[in-house]
Amino acid sequence: MTNFSVSSEPEREGGCGRMVRMSSKDRREELIEATIRVLVRDGVARATTRAIAAEAGVTLGVLHYCFTSRAEILEEAAKRLTDRKAAAAREAFASGADLRASIARSLRTFWTGVQAAPGEEQVGYELTQYALRNEEFEQVAQHQYEHYLDVHQEFLEAAARSAGVEFTVPVPALARFVNSTLDGLSMCWLVDRDGKRAEEVLDLLTDYLVSCVAPAG
Repeated sequence: MTNFSVSSEPEREGGCGRMVRMSSKDRREELIEATIRVLVRDGVARATTRAIAAEAGVTLGVLHYCFTSRAEILEEAAKRLTDRKAAAAREAFASGADLRASIARSLRTFWTGVQAAPGEEQVGYELTQYALRNEEFEQVAQHQYEHYLDVHQEFLEAAARSAGVEFTVPVPALARFVNSTLDGLSMCWLVDRDGKRAEEVLDLLTDYLVSCVAPAG
């Protein structure tokens, strides 16, 4: 979207009564963050466009100028939540380091993010179920999990390149296995908050991933 000021909005007042203008890109960012806050606080069903606009302090017209539909903004919020955890895991990954240590460190960093923000993790599951039960939002669930799988595949490929190895099983299948393991692990933890057992599962996942590699070429 072209980066220019959103002029259809009665802007909020800044210092000395001056109106604050914001580029459409920045406004989208503000609305995505507002959506996440509403989702975590009130749940998916109550995350209406009106509630999101009110949280961001803008009119409905401004929200619909930046996003074509409620489904679009919910999808963007889901991507943002995933990308935050993925970014932390990437940062923890040390290029050229021991493969097992790097994978373990990245998974632990991912898991730290889950434990630090259980409300955001719960939103992911709630959003999936809501989307599957509402036909007009079905694509949100599909795109949400496609994004998860893309992130896991990217991580696995980067890990293999850095260590000079290749996986002995198809990487897309391995990415789905990683996603399924973390998905189930997160749900179990949200229910019982047993961090010790969760870490044992992460160790098992790390061991399995390392067992699936061979020297490149």
